[in-house]
Amino acid sequence: MTFKERALRLRYNFIPDHLIGEILTKRWTDNAIPFLALVITVAGFGSAISGFFKPQSLTDSTRQLGEFSIVVTGLTIVMLGGGIDLSVGSIFALSCFSAVGTFFILEQPVWVAFAAALATGLALGAINGYLVGYMRLRAFLTTLVTLIIGRAVFDILVVDYGTAIQSSFVSSDAWDFIGDGTVFGFSVAVLTAFFIAILAHIALTRSRPGWHILAVGGSRRSAFNSGINVKRTVFMTYVISGLCCGLAGFLFAARLSGAGPGTGAGLEILALTAAVVGGNSLGGGRGSIVKGAMGAIIVLVMTNGLIRLGFGTGFNQMVLGLLLAVAVVLDIRWLKNRDKVLNELYVAPIHHRMGETQSALPASGTPYALNDRLSKTEYIGLGEIEGPEDVILDRDDHLYCGTRHGEIVRFFAPDYKRSEVFAHTGGFPLGLAFDREGTLLSCVGAMGLYAISSSGEVTKLSAETRRTWTSIVDDARLRDPNDCDVAPDGRIFFTDSTTRYDAHEWAVDSIESRPTGRLLCYDPKTGKTTTILDRYRYANGVCIAHDGMSLFMAESWACRVHRYWFDGPKKGQVECVIKDMPGYPDNINRASDGTYWMAWLGMRTPSFDLALRSPGMRKRMTRRLPQDEWLFPNINTGGVVKFDETGRIVETLGDMSGESHPMVTSMREHKGWLYVGGILNNRIGRYRIPGADQSWTGPDSYWRSKP
Repeated sequence: MTFKERALRLRYNFIPDHLIGEILTKRWTDNAIPFLALVITVAGFGSAISGFFKPQSLTDSTRQLGEFSIVVTGLTIVMLGGGIDLSVGSIFALSCFSAVGTFFILEQPVWVAFAAALATGLALGAINGYLVGYMRLRAFLTTLVTLIIGRAVFDILVVDYGTAIQSSFVSSDAWDFIGDGTVFGFSVAVLTAFFIAILAHIALTRSRPGWHILAVGGSRRSAFNSGINVKRTVFMTYVISGLCCGLAGFLFAARLSGAGPGTGAGLEILALTAAVVGGNSLGGGRGSIVKGAMGAIIVLVMTNGLIRLGFGTGFNQMVLGLLLAVAVVLDIRWLKNRDKVLNELYVAPIHHRMGETQSALPASGTPYALNDRLSKTEYIGLGEIEGPEDVILDRDDHLYCGTRHGEIVRFFAPDYKRSEVFAHTGGFPLGLAFDREGTLLSCVGAMGLYAISSSGEVTKLSAETRRTWTSIVDDARLRDPNDCDVAPDGRIFFTDSTTRYDAHEWAVDSIESRPTGRLLCYDPKTGKTTTILDRYRYANGVCIAHDGMSLFMAESWACRVHRYWFDGPKKGQVECVIKDMPGYPDNINRASDGTYWMAWLGMRTPSFDLALRSPGMRKRMTRRLPQDEWLFPNINTGGVVKFDETGRIVETLGDMSGESHPMVTSMREHKGWLYVGGILNNRIGRYRIPGADQSWTGPDSYWRSKP
């Protein structure tokens, strides 16, 4: 390896560029910027202002934060539903006046004042909701009008009744406790805000009405077409916002025991800035309550901090305006360019130098030399099936295969001219295997491991395994389950080809060539799936060896076959038995003479082998060229290889003409015949094996002599 190649290998294999792409796919990354802004804001003002973190200072600030964050929570729900509410300041002020008026002027109990504040918020929110939701008026103009009218009404009421409120001698321990008391060191306002935030978060993420709000915010037309009552959902978001303003107004009234001309003034700008700075989208459908809470803390700390540093109201408003403008620009640009950024970063090829291989050309004299023997196969189901990736036969000689339409088709013996749809899996059935009881097992692409009973009933066995603690991408989910086989004790071993890409993105995985494949084991006794081996370049075919204590596993993009011992004296050991093949291995199955059949889904080419040593070129290729112009492994010419226990190649079969089976992904020996499948084929091939045992079957090989 040259110095340049060593440098490339160091750069692309050990600097984890792919982690950036994986992080950006996570929804929680939207919280990263507001969280960083929160840390910087708190740390900055905490350092600049002496006594910022003193208990008394924090107590006063958190009371304001509790009231403010409740308003922000209500506004966030409106924004998630695709709307905007500029009247929150007026509703807050009127609710505050309702509370103090009921308590100090009408001399009613505290609970009546609380009910009056909530009723005021509910009524005003309902007016906004009706006008925007049912009358379909524009939210911005509608809530702007209610802001102006509500502020005018409040100013009139304060002038007329302000003196009566201030001169009242009504008092209550409950009122004072709500305004000034603490529970375990936390003010009532903070505890209330925390409870409201938790409740709103659960409702949005775990309830049907919450999902409806997010759906309406994402696309009202799509939500309507899916049967969601859009008008009612929009109406409810404004009602909830009004109730939040009513609750916050009551808490404010209890804290100050009064209402003045400045109550709620500018609150709509503060709340809107907090919601957007926290990362909630103005376009709706994207955001969370947590983001709103972070934004509320940022805005409140910044406004109070600037005042304590001696800056005037005008400067404070200018800073908030600039903060809102920056947040809006970032929101719009990120929303528009997120997919572009991911396309630039996610695909991260590594450097891989393939080993020298022997020729597979006809008459080359090597063990891998292909021929045209598969071109003489008989056809089963020609034009009736699409994509029989794997084929298998049962004890009654019936033939089964999966199709890309999600069906498992059964061809009836002895001539296989008559067929039926045996089962519908809902996904693309790939690897197939029978257990001791005759239940058909299948790896269904992008779904998991499934069992199909003799009556065609489909049961999910496994769709996930234990997540790796060090993995950023969620590798608990099975993304590309591929092939499976059953051990004598009933354990099911199967491969998950890649943890970074779904089954249909195999070409991207081959270009990246990152070792993310793994071998898994499902234990029917416990119902658990565990990861046995990992870090393989597209783990593919798997076959239990004749000894019943080990298995063979194909590593497609590395052109290798490994043997793993799961029982016996060598338990836990792994050995590479075949390496540097000229073809890409796929499914592996037993042969009647004690050896093993292996499919080659395609053949190595010098151009792609060379490309594997140029990760930068491959990355630019995926970014700049359409996918149908990419350079990836050749899958137009393949074949079948037979090897023994030591990995020695015994026989090869091919179709150089490309007429019958140019691409092979599986094969099964059964009573002297070899049945050939291919994921891009529209038929199953049937080839007579010269000199093969015409009584040998796979089910008998696995289960007849086993305890």
